[in-house]
Amino acid sequence: MNPANPPNRGPLLLTLIFPLLLSVLAAAFLYQDASFAPAPLPMDAIAGPPVAAPVVLGEMRNSSEFVHLEGCLGPEDVAYDHGEKVIYTGCEDGWIRKVRVEDLVPEKWVNTGGRPLGLVFGLHGEVIVADTLLGLLSVTKDGQVEVLTDEAEGVKFKLTDAADVAADGTIYFTDATHKYSLRDSTLDLLEGRPNGRFLSYDPVTKETKVLVRDIYFANGVVVSPDQEFVVYCETVMNRCKKYYIKGEKEGTVENFIDHLPGMPDNIRYDGEGHYWIAIPVGRSAAWDLALGSPFLRRILGFLEKHSLRPKIESDSGVFVVDLKGNPVAHYYDPSFSMISSGTKIGNQVYCGSPTNPYIVCMNLTGILPGGSSSV
Repeated sequence: MNPANPPNRGPLLLTLIFPLLLSVLAAAFLYQDASFAPAPLPMDAIAGPPVAAPVVLGEMRNSSEFVHLEGCLGPEDVAYDHGEKVIYTGCEDGWIRKVRVEDLVPEKWVNTGGRPLGLVFGLHGEVIVADTLLGLLSVTKDGQVEVLTDEAEGVKFKLTDAADVAADGTIYFTDATHKYSLRDSTLDLLEGRPNGRFLSYDPVTKETKVLVRDIYFANGVVVSPDQEFVVYCETVMNRCKKYYIKGEKEGTVENFIDHLPGMPDNIRYDGEGHYWIAIPVGRSAAWDLALGSPFLRRILGFLEKHSLRPKIESDSGVFVVDLKGNPVAHYYDPSFSMISSGTKIGNQVYCGSPTNPYIVCMNLTGILPGGSSSV
């Protein structure tokens, strides 16, 4: 052997060391956070082709404008005051902003001191707010903020998400997860455990009731126009369910629509026989693969915690169904993501987002089946 030309042991060393390094990294990854342990999901309820709507708008961007609200990040939901012709929306900085529909000029109204998400008007003109930090709030016309409830059965709300008000004044709302905050909500989706609850609040007795437990990320809420049931969205499961509040089926739960073309967020009734279901994340091969694999979701959770998760959200928009949950129309765009609400006002649909710095305003003229109405 020529000592001036020693053999190259690099490949041999890599062969010996690489498995050891891989084992160390794997151990560090698997045990770095024992609190995050994704569980198998009931894939028999998720698997299968998504429902299709008879009308599909695949380029929603071409019929929309982006309404930037100065200083407002994450206008997650939109509530409309028909009398004042004003939109109310909550922002990441805690401010609820009012936006005139005639010129789309925003103004600050009330700061809740938390993070307002879902908004709906009460029976007396007050704004009911699902505030992810503070709980269920009521804001009077003159801007007085009252916390109605922030816990149920001794468990504090962690992510108060959406609300609607029945004709008798009962407020129905969701706590998306009792484990994770809004900032870490993606981890709840990836964990695959039913941490969500659907609840009611009686403004007369001040009583908070848990109506349904063990929901896979409880989200949007809407009372049916006949006051027979309440629809709530179950995000991870790509479905919406209905809970009966009167009649022979009172207190029971049935499926409203399964196999949506993505994860549902808020749901709104337009007063014209249609529910508008926001789809922030469309179905994709990547998401379907992740949902079926706790190991892959653990990897994604690790990447999420370190802000390294690749963006796989796309095909966001709104899915329209009739009063029985039958598909009517699907408006979306492959380039859109994180659309969290769709509120129809005349010929426009105003779409919120928990992350974008704008509201998407989509023009429905000549598109929506069944015609339209004026503001």
